[in-house]
Amino acid sequence: MDSFIINFAPTGMIPTKQMSPYVPVTAEEIIEEVLAANEIGITIVHLHARDADQKPTYKASEYIKIIEKIRLYAPELVICTSLSGRNFNTFEFRSEVLELFPDMGSLTLNSLNFPKSASVNDPEMIERLAEKMSASGVKPELEIFDLGMINYAGFLIKKGILKPPYYFNIISGNISGIQTEPDQIGLAIRLLPEQSYWALGGIGDQQLKANLMGLLNGGGVRTGTEDNLYYDRSKTIKAKNADILKRIHRIANELEVKLMSPKEFGDLGFYNPNIKR
Repeated sequence: MDSFIINFAPTGMIPTKQMSPYVPVTAEEIIEEVLAANEIGITIVHLHARDADQKPTYKASEYIKIIEKIRLYAPELVICTSLSGRNFNTFEFRSEVLELFPDMGSLTLNSLNFPKSASVNDPEMIERLAEKMSASGVKPELEIFDLGMINYAGFLIKKGILKPPYYFNIISGNISGIQTEPDQIGLAIRLLPEQSYWALGGIGDQQLKANLMGLLNGGGVRTGTEDNLYYDRSKTIKAKNADILKRIHRIANELEVKLMSPKEFGDLGFYNPNIKR
């Protein structure tokens, strides 16, 4: 790619205020962080919503509080919502947010283990979510944690369930998946199908290393306090999203690569046609 993508992931399902005071968890905090990030420069925002008790929620009634404000104040930003099955694993729960017509929705292409929990994604669930996204004008944000998930993407492409252009998040550093090593990352990138756009993210202290590899390999970065609560690998400085993003921009400037704007990315086929801009 001639320019790079920043996929901004501020919240997630795991981080809490007890873990870091800088994680946005209320709708107001998330909106404020996203709009500030948009001013710094991002391409996509990957959203998770929380309920009144600051616990992860699938409910469209919570997501809409965030999405409406982002669409009002940053109308060109590409909005991706989580469809994760980590906490909620019924089709009705996972697909509810699609009624809001986000531009993209996350789709993990296999089941996987995290250190203390599992994310279960059986074939029927994956296909139903993909089909519901297609019917709603939503592009899948294809979440890749290992090479088998790339193979499964190819299987869904052959079945006609996934259609180009494609977008992949390659997530490294999970205990049961791809590690942030050049040979593993290089192979994952090489195996992506044609007409693919991608970003590389790393879990925990692998975030910066993964983001650098994403920039050096001509792709993009997924970054934010969803994946890493610390600014430094020695874990002495709690990360602020603005600082994470500004660091990425400094590095990109040194590499002389420019950010792909939300409109540039959206116009490639990643905007939801049901939403007027």
